[in-house]
Amino acid sequence: MRKPQLVFVVALAGGLAACGESSSLQVIDGTGPSPKLPEPNKTLIPTVNIAPAVGWPAGGKPTAAAGTQVAAFAEGLDHPRWLYVLPNGDVLVAETNAPPKPDDSKGVRGWVMEKVMGKAGAGVPSPNRITLLRDADHDGVAETRTVFLQNLNSPFGMTLVGNDLYVADTDRLLRFNYEPGATEIKTQPIKVVDLPGGTLNHHWTKNVIASKDGSKLYVTVGSNSNVGENGLDKEEGRAAIWEVDRATGNHRIFASGIRNPNGLAWEPTSGALWTAVNERDEIGSDLVPDYITSVKDGAFYGWPFSYYGQHVDVRVEPQNPDLVAKAIAPDYAVGPHTASLGLTFAEGNKLPAQFKEGAFIGQHGSWNRKPHSGYKVIFVPFAAGKPTGQPVDVLTGFLDKDENALGRPVGVVIDQQGGLLVADDVGNKVWRVSATK
Repeated sequence: MRKPQLVFVVALAGGLAACGESSSLQVIDGTGPSPKLPEPNKTLIPTVNIAPAVGWPAGGKPTAAAGTQVAAFAEGLDHPRWLYVLPNGDVLVAETNAPPKPDDSKGVRGWVMEKVMGKAGAGVPSPNRITLLRDADHDGVAETRTVFLQNLNSPFGMTLVGNDLYVADTDRLLRFNYEPGATEIKTQPIKVVDLPGGTLNHHWTKNVIASKDGSKLYVTVGSNSNVGENGLDKEEGRAAIWEVDRATGNHRIFASGIRNPNGLAWEPTSGALWTAVNERDEIGSDLVPDYITSVKDGAFYGWPFSYYGQHVDVRVEPQNPDLVAKAIAPDYAVGPHTASLGLTFAEGNKLPAQFKEGAFIGQHGSWNRKPHSGYKVIFVPFAAGKPTGQPVDVLTGFLDKDENALGRPVGVVIDQQGGLLVADDVGNKVWRVSATK
């Protein structure tokens, strides 16, 4: 075993204590249209600072922003990560986790990541189902719960076009026939297109949304590594957003160089496609900020060769200066290592006026920053289709005084009554944020 690997193992063996360097900047410094980007700080021991997942105590809940309140919309779920609201108001929740990916767990690095994810609450088997939640009396609590789809393969994104319900499994995009008001689907799906998966499937989540006219589907595909260390040949079709023709299944790369895109949404003023992206790790607590950005057709966003535009990552071999020269910077940083996953725009919400125009972001929270970042839901104000000003905290309190994770927010969506729903995959709940009465 090489010395750096041995040191890493020894440092982690006694319970994965916090190790590595610490931040010299505040999270807010890595936030906004022009975040501070210090020099990379690649240490012998990468920073590992896990917030152990413990779940909520009886009666516990996050802290809501002034003028709002939060309550459980649904409880007792099994690793809920993503949400979708059907036209009749029913809420679909993907109860899901990583699929088996044995080649992603090989070697020291794979062993470390397996331990990290387990302590952070992501080590449980995937339920592989989508559950339907119905709040028929509109009191903010789902009184009906049914298994809507089961026997899936790490499902994540969902979108409905007419009576066609699309579900993004980790390795393929599926189409189901949906009857309005149905509480379950038992018919077999039709495969639309295969998605990159397999035994090495580092970023496994796949999201999907439809174009406004329903003719195209847009699918997120994360990278197969941190910065290409598994070989660039393993990145074919990855770190990208695909455009899929709904009628034929033909697809093309819509935008590339995006390490791990998750949230997708249409900005209501400009009509532009936006995504929430997790950037790279292991060059310090202050690098690299995660971001939200409009997605331009044909654009390259740098991964793995550069970050935040044309800041070269010297760890990548071989280098590619021609691609770096084409890399464009994202629109808005949302803090380093915040694991910003969920994204939904404010359209249709009935929260206080400060939340009327902008984007809600679910920040799953860091495992490799000291001190922690994320572990909250934020709101980024927009004006004329662009971010403006600093983010506002919507839900906080997901970490206790001992830095344990009571919950971890993931997907966010506006429900039919104008509340904000938040999937919490450690608390096993869906929270609902509404205006105080």
